[in-house]
Amino acid sequence: MRMYKHLIHAAAATAALALTQVAAAQNVKVTPLGSHDGEFCPLDRALVFEDPDGTRILYDAGRTVRGPDDARLGKIDAVLLSHVHFDHLGDAIQPSENAGTCARPDFSVKVVPNSNTVNIVVGKKAKLIVGGEMGKFFAMKTKAAGGEASQVQLLRFGATTQVGGVSITGVPAVHSNGLDPVFLHKDHGEALEANGLTAYLGPPGGYVLRFSNGLVAYLSGDTGVTAEQELVVRKQYKAGLTVINIGGTFTTGPAEAAYVINELVQPKSAIASHANEPATQDGKVRAGTRTEAFIKATKVPVHVPLSGKTMEFDGGGSCAKGC
Repeated sequence: MRMYKHLIHAAAATAALALTQVAAAQNVKVTPLGSHDGEFCPLDRALVFEDPDGTRILYDAGRTVRGPDDARLGKIDAVLLSHVHFDHLGDAIQPSENAGTCARPDFSVKVVPNSNTVNIVVGKKAKLIVGGEMGKFFAMKTKAAGGEASQVQLLRFGATTQVGGVSITGVPAVHSNGLDPVFLHKDHGEALEANGLTAYLGPPGGYVLRFSNGLVAYLSGDTGVTAEQELVVRKQYKAGLTVINIGGTFTTGPAEAAYVINELVQPKSAIASHANEPATQDGKVRAGTRTEAFIKATKVPVHVPLSGKTMEFDGGGSCAKGC
């Protein structure tokens, strides 16, 4: 009888372990690729989202991904670009991992006029998804860098495309989208620079991603407060996870971003982004930072994107592991 009970308990434990493993396999993995391991630093923008089916999407590579050979990237199926400002498109990268300090990263390797984003798209043979008037420009850039124009897909507000098990929808962002002349051919760039102008590529954007486990994630890009965050992101798409810019000056600050989370989107959890500060030290949020203010003002759990530390989210938007 004791042997029989022992076998029953052992079988139950095995079944529970199997269920736990299955549940974990259904989580979406989010890995920040910042400038310094284990920290959240001023120009950290890049995130890799991995669907349970293995589809991997890079969001806003910026300066902190060290080109297509960055070992942290792995397979990349698609790259999302919210807008063309240098800290999202990428005009320079680090010469090596953790170069410089978190407060002052060393971005001494210039990658213009191609951009870090285009180099990654070509090197990884990935799709590049953009909005506004960016499609033709990046198709030409990608082809000139050795890729195919067909790798670039234009996705404006309201449009949806599919990459593996992930559907990607364009949503509005209230910001600007001027391309620095350093990304242009010499004559064109110098003419714009001499007149204090940028090349404008239409409106910026954000994205809503729906993963195969049911998770809906809103990636804000750089934005101010906009009514679509309630009308479209919450009411239409019902986002459970939000990646939101909190840096102030050029976008929403911590108080405004907290309002977006608390009143407009109302997700289950949020990931802070675009803080424009050395937000952490030894992986802990520094006192007096915008990141700390945002966490304190927000009613849902806020997760800090520590570079290289993978977080896992369930279908509802709650963190299941690594937060």
